[in-house]
Amino acid sequence: MAKSNFIQDFKAFALKGNVVDMAVGVIIGGAFGKIVTSIVNNIIMPPIGLAVGGVDFSDLKLTLKEAVMNGEEVVSEAVTWNYGAFIQDVVDFLIIAFCVFLLVKGITALTRKKEEEPAAPAPEPEPTAEEKLLTEIRDLLKNK
Repeated sequence: MAKSNFIQDFKAFALKGNVVDMAVGVIIGGAFGKIVTSIVNNIIMPPIGLAVGGVDFSDLKLTLKEAVMNGEEVVSEAVTWNYGAFIQDVVDFLIIAFCVFLLVKGITALTRKKEEEPAAPAPEPEPTAEEKLLTEIRDLLKNK
């Protein structure tokens, strides 16, 4: 019976609106990350590399230890510090952060507009029987 409760609890958790929305966001975010990486690698970085002398940033690295070779055979790989890949990742991050900033700013502006719209004025309440009677008395006294 405990297994059935566990499955029901998991089903209730997994089908909550927020969890499904979050899953969709993660999937779309992953796809968006690939698009941004492509934009950075294929559109933004080549002109920057050209501007700084034809450098391909992904190839920038500092060799800490040369590879050990025995003829054509590699005995141990070279140890490198790939700072060019880091520069590209930083540019990726900045573009994604800027896009998320614009998205949040847009959603906030839409939310504020919705909140700032004045609510329709409430209709005036119907006068009570006592108020009606007092109004009639006032009108009668006015006419005398």
